[in-house]
Amino acid sequence: MFTGIITAVGKISRVQPLEKGVRLTVEAPGLKLADVALGDSIAHCGVCLTVIAKKRGSYQVDVSRETLNCTVGLDAQGGEVNLEKAMRLSDFIGGHLVSGHVDGVGEVEKFEPVGESHQLVIKAPRNLAKYIARKGSITVDGVSLTTNSVKGRRFSINLIPHTVEVTTLKHLHPGAKVNLEIDLIARYVERMLTTGKA
Repeated sequence: MFTGIITAVGKISRVQPLEKGVRLTVEAPGLKLADVALGDSIAHCGVCLTVIAKKRGSYQVDVSRETLNCTVGLDAQGGEVNLEKAMRLSDFIGGHLVSGHVDGVGEVEKFEPVGESHQLVIKAPRNLAKYIARKGSITVDGVSLTTNSVKGRRFSINLIPHTVEVTTLKHLHPGAKVNLEIDLIARYVERMLTTGKA
């Protein structure tokens, strides 16, 4: 479980093909790895992956073909990734509860300065749109954000300068693809409302 508060930006320094997926080497000098054990989880642009090896300043994770098929940004050598270590029960939740399981890929339609902030408009996949609510929580490339407005499949977000500065969101542009995870509460509410109706 994660909170969507990014603690470092890493770089994929190597992509090694596997029979059914890839092995990534991630350089993460800004992430404290001393308390990360083999088998621990780290979110990469919103995708929960398991650490299988580590050395000073870097570590390795395996990404299955299934994960690659339903996410973006995990197989680009030299690409940057938003990083967050799994939360502890005693941790402060600065964002919202994030599972690290991407629900779909959205497309950026607008990313432009508005005063000192940036306006981000994303078009969500049709099957996810119903879960996105005005002033609700959503995770974009692992970052916990609050929606400003929602119209059909499109939703807008105001990004403050700090968020742009310390995440990979600074590199967004119209046409870019992003990993989306809807709010856990919306997922469970739908399940409760539909149980017994099938």
